[in-house]
Amino acid sequence: MIRFENDYLEGAHPRIMERLLETNFEQTPGYGTDHHTEKAREYIKEICADPAIDVHFLVGGTQANTTVIASILKPYQGVISASSGHINVHETGAIEATGHKVLALESLDGKLTAKQVMVAYDTHWSDGTHEHMVQPGMVYISNPTEIGTIYSLKELEELSVVCRNIELPLFMDGARLGYGLMAEGNDIAMPDLARLCDVFYIGGTKVGALFGEAVVISSDKLKKDFRYNIKQRGGMLAKGRLLGIQFETLFEDGLYMEIAGEAIGYAMAIKNAFKSKGYEFLINSPTNQQFPILTNHEIDKLSKKYSFQYWQKVDEGRSAVRFCTSWATRREQVEQLLRDIKEL
Repeated sequence: MIRFENDYLEGAHPRIMERLLETNFEQTPGYGTDHHTEKAREYIKEICADPAIDVHFLVGGTQANTTVIASILKPYQGVISASSGHINVHETGAIEATGHKVLALESLDGKLTAKQVMVAYDTHWSDGTHEHMVQPGMVYISNPTEIGTIYSLKELEELSVVCRNIELPLFMDGARLGYGLMAEGNDIAMPDLARLCDVFYIGGTKVGALFGEAVVISSDKLKKDFRYNIKQRGGMLAKGRLLGIQFETLFEDGLYMEIAGEAIGYAMAIKNAFKSKGYEFLINSPTNQQFPILTNHEIDKLSKKYSFQYWQKVDEGRSAVRFCTSWATRREQVEQLLRDIKEL
C-alpha cells in the first residue's frame, strides 16, 4: 500500500535523525536553554530578518494553538476563525477546553478576509447586548489553510492592518508553512510573516521534523511571560534540545525549504495527471494537498493500491478525496500513481 493520506506518515528527515544520534550523549541544560536550541532561534531570527522576535519550541500543532490562544485571550473572549479552521474542526474542542469559544466565520476557500473580520468586530460592538456575548479577542488563520489554499501578500497585509486598527492580535497557524512558502504563485516570505502577524508558528511535524513547532512572537505585548504559559500547558519539554536540534538542522542550510519544494513538485505532478484526464477539483490548491473529485468506482479502484483521505461527498456518484505529499514522498511512489491515474 502506498500512502498519500497525510504528511506525517514517516519519522524524520535522515539528517535530523543523524544529528540526534550524534548529539545523543551530549550533556546540556534542559527546557530549551541549551546551545542547540539557541542556535535554532538565531537561524529563525535571521530568516525572519528580525532579531527582536521571540522564538519558542513546542511539541505539536494543537499544543501550539491552545498555548498561544489561551495566553492571549481574556476569560470572556473568543478567537475568530474560518469555519474550516483547524481549531474549529480538528482539535476536539481543545480551544473550548481552555474556556474560550471559537467564533467561526463561513469561508468557501478556507481563508478569512479583512472585511469579514471588520464586520464580525462591528457586529459585536454595535449590539446593545454585547456585554452578554463572547467578545472577539484575536484572529486565527492558517497558511496553508485546511484545504490547501494560501494567502497572498495583499490579503495578509489587509488583514494585518484591520487587526491592528481594532487591536485584535493576528495569529497564523503554520503547521504546513513550508509547503505554503514553496507553492507556485506564493508571494509571502518569512520576513513578511514576522512583520504582519503578531504571532505565527513554523511547522516542523509535517515538514521534516520528528515532532515540533517553532512559535514566533513579534508583538512585544505578547512576549511577556509566554514561557509560563508553555509550562502550564504541559509544553515545556525537559529534554528541550530534542526540539532545538531538529530546527537547527532544518534551518542551518535551507533544508526546510528544499524538502518542502520537493513535496510541492510531486503534488503538482499528481494534480496535472488528474487535470490532463479532465477531472475536476474541489478547490484549486497550489500546495501539497490536492482534492480531485472522483467517482465512487474510481475511488474503490485506487484504494486497492493507495491510501488517501475521503474529504466530502460532491453528488450521488462522486466524492472529493485528498492526496497529500510530504518531505518523505518518493519519486517512484508518485510515478506509480501517475501511471494508474492515466489508466482510470
